[in-house]
Parts: sequence; C-alpha cells; structure tokens
Amino acid sequence: MRLLLDTHAFLWWLNDDPKLHDAAREAISAPRTTVWISAATIWEISIKRAIGKLLIDRGDLVEEISANEFIELPISARHALVAGGLPKHHKDPFDRMLIAQAQVEALTLVTGDSAFGAYGVQTLPL
Repeated sequence: MRLLLDTHAFLWWLNDDPKLHDAAREAISAPRTTVWISAATIWEISIKRAIGKLLIDRGDLVEEISANEFIELPISARHALVAGGLPKHHKDPFDRMLIAQAQVEALTLVTGDSAFGAYGVQTLPL
C-alpha cells in the first residue's frame, strides 16, 4: 500500500492520538506499506505553529519523517500545475496540494476530510 498522510493523520500518528482509527494505524504500520509526508504538510504545521494556531511539542518534523521510516514528498512543478487546475470543491491550498500529489503519485490519502473524495483520489479514513 502507498499512503500519503494528511496533516491531521501525521500529527495524530506522532502523538499516538486515539482519534487515529485502528484501521488507519494498522495500514500505516504494515510492513509492506510505504508512507509519504508532503512538504505541504510540514509547511502547514510550521505556519500554524508560528501564528499560535497549533501547539505541538515535536521539535524537528523533518527528523520525525525519517524516524518513523516515512518518505518526504517534495512539491514538484507537476504537483503545482495539477493543484492549480483542480476544481474548486476544496478551498484549502494545503489540502489541494495533497490531492494533486495523491493524483500524480497514485497514492492513497489518509484523511478524515470527505471533500477529498470529490477529486477521485483513493482515501483511507482517519
């Protein structure tokens, strides 16, 4: 399985939050699963932390990616082009980038956001 975690999924994974459903937790930790974390997720967390909308104790989130054996997913020009051309079902630019990356890279998005389904990407509920 090839997964892309949305911001909540990544934070809930890091904090071992019970809001992350067992099915999602099992899929993320399965030996044959590859998990990506988008640069957009780190960007979103950093912005929200800087303006006081998000309080997290984690230090270096980039180190957390490798410490959890996840893969960093950079934002490419192709991702940006696809994100910019998406229909306006979802207005959040970070989520639109995750949708574009999931489409381009053929990844299943781990998310609780039902609006992602309107874009035809595979999702795994939080």
